[in-house]
Order: sequence, then structure tokens, then C-alpha cells
Amino acid sequence: MKRRTEGLYAEFSLRTTLPIVGAVCILVAGARVATSGLQAQSQQIAWSEQEKPLAQEIHGLRSLPDDERARETQRLALDIRTLPAGDHKLILANGLANLSTEGDFGHEALQEVATTLAVALAEHPVTEERGGPATPYLELAQLVRYEHVQASVDSPQFAKAMAELEADDQKRQKADFTLTDLKGKTWSLKSLQGKVVLVNFWATWCPPCRKEMPDLELLYKQFKKRGLVILAISDEDAGKVKPFIAAQGVTYTVLLDPGRKVNTLFHVMGIPKTFIYDRSGKLAAESIDMRTRKQFLAMLAQAGLD
Repeated sequence: MKRRTEGLYAEFSLRTTLPIVGAVCILVAGARVATSGLQAQSQQIAWSEQEKPLAQEIHGLRSLPDDERARETQRLALDIRTLPAGDHKLILANGLANLSTEGDFGHEALQEVATTLAVALAEHPVTEERGGPATPYLELAQLVRYEHVQASVDSPQFAKAMAELEADDQKRQKADFTLTDLKGKTWSLKSLQGKVVLVNFWATWCPPCRKEMPDLELLYKQFKKRGLVILAISDEDAGKVKPFIAAQGVTYTVLLDPGRKVNTLFHVMGIPKTFIYDRSGKLAAESIDMRTRKQFLAMLAQAGLD
């Protein structure tokens, strides 16, 4: 899992993952969110008889094969849309949206998810969180900007969320960093112009991060002679990262980010998250969640590597 987490909407999204992943890959104020503590703290929701089966089905999405999960995601989006307007409908719509980007479930399914979330927000607007857009507005804005679906809400919060994402991307375009790899060599982003650079934020404790690593390794072997550099950034200790990387057989570059300075520079609130820069140093593609090999290939193509 991957994103900024505030309020009941985010809590439900996290609870939908608990039995399956064991650890939720979301960072809150720089800390990892443990599922056991979050589950204990989460508010209990009194679902109606119509809502309860939908909540349970969202809860079990990660246990499904990808093709079945795609069909179920789309069906759930349509079923949620038929619910009466209110907080529960919005919680379900946001929870489904939060899980809908963990892989490749098809543009049609994502479009239905985004439409359902937009409908729920239009019917039941919510107040800002800590002076910024509430979680569901950010969720919808990310779907629109990064998954290329069509959706909108006539709300200053949605406009603010879109502007916030645009500002974050502008900062990432200008960003530079110097970090050390597991062998003690230093790497700087801007010094790699002329290469296609894939920057991936990850952690050993993050199941979706681990799931995409074999695809990243295959892509590295396929394209490294054509100028692909992968910089995989973890904020964990070398003593934890080194044996994990060795066991995984990863050969691309792994960098350590003590103090999370680069995570903060890139506004990374959750992982996995990937940014791809083309040979001129332009930010050409990015993802807000786990990607499949097919999706990574499409991102690399945007950077001129196909």
C-alpha cells in the first residue's frame, strides 16, 4: 500500500488489507504503520445489511487471482454506486479505490472505481483534513492524474488536490540527491543524464514492494546495456537490507536513505512508488503503487526505452 493516511476513510482502506499482507506499506509522519496497532485503534463501523457484504468483499480482494480481482473490482464499484449517499458509501468507495491500483486490473475497472468515488464525494462532501484536501479527494485526484481516468468533483478540495499533485511533480522534476549503495559507492541522480533512470522507493517489510522486485530485476537485465539504471531507495538499516537483497538475487542498485531525506524530497508518503527519468533528465513517468512487468514496460516506453 502506498499513500498518505488520515481519517476514517484511510483507516478502512488499511483494514481491508490486514489479514493478507501482515504489514501495511504506508508511512505516517515518517513511521511505518503496523497492522496490529492500526487494527486495534480503528473505529468499528456499523455496516447496514446492504453494505456489510461489500465491505467483506473489498476486505478479500487481495486473495483473488488478478483476472478475477479485476472483474470483482469493477463489479464492486458498480454495486457501491447503488448505495444511499452518506459516509459509509464514501468509505467503501475510497477503500476500493485505495486497492484498485495494486497491479494491472484494466482501465475500464479503474474508470468505474473513479466514477464511483466521484459520485460518492458529490453526494456527500467532507471537510478538509489538517488544512488540506481530505483523503478521498486526494485518492480521486491520484487516479485522474496518474491512472489517466476521467473524473471530477465540483469542489475546491478536488482542485486543491490536483494542484498539490502538480506541485509535487514539479519538485520531483527539479530534485537531485546523492546516496550511497550497499557497497559504499555514491550515486547522484543528476549525474546520470544520458541514462534512463528508474527510481523506486521500497522496503523489506512491504509486500507489494517485494512482489514487483522480480519484474524490476528482469527489466534491469533486459535493458541495462541500453542505458537503464535502477536506483532502489530504502530508508532501512544496511544490516536489514543487505541480507534481504542477497536472498532476493537483486543485481540492480540499492541505495540507503538514512533519515528519509530523499523520501521527503520526493514527497513519498507510501510505497512502492516509482519515478522514471528519460535521458535528458525529464520526469517521464511515475506510479502511485505496485506495477506489473507490462506496466513498467509502458512506463519505460514513455522515457524512450522500448
